[in-house]
Amino acid sequence: MANPGSPAGDVFLPGGGIRWEFLTDKTAEALRESLRLARETRWESVRSPHIFMGLMAVPDAGVARWGKRLDADLSTLLSQFQELFHQEEGEDALVVFNREFLSDNVIRLLRDAHARATDHGRGTVTPMDLLITLLTTSDSIVVDCFERIGLTAAKLTEMAVIAEQQSNG
Repeated sequence: MANPGSPAGDVFLPGGGIRWEFLTDKTAEALRESLRLARETRWESVRSPHIFMGLMAVPDAGVARWGKRLDADLSTLLSQFQELFHQEEGEDALVVFNREFLSDNVIRLLRDAHARATDHGRGTVTPMDLLITLLTTSDSIVVDCFERIGLTAAKLTEMAVIAEQQSNG
């Protein structure tokens, strides 16, 4: 198998576009939604909170199970993150799903989620790969938001892994 850092194994094409074939349909849908939410919240780039919001906006079975384990309404979580990350200043920016419009954290998140999928014997990234990778990333603003209300990264991740196992089994 190609090295994840090489063009053949990277989730990005040499020109910066994403390799959509490396994503499940639900993952691609969540990423498209994160792009829409980045525009809607008036950011000039897609950031990790937008990825999280995209997962909440169009949850697959695993993400929905994670929400249930948290006893959280995903649409409420989405609304809270939209409010928290909405910028009053700024114009409607042209943002597309290309490496140049993604934060360094999102680029790393996508690559790490792809590596996680590969480590689990899958050729495509699932929404749970994105969520678990997001929750285990150091200095995650998404995790910081949860920690403010008493939920640790370890607990969030544990719930996500259990939800993933239940969805797969």
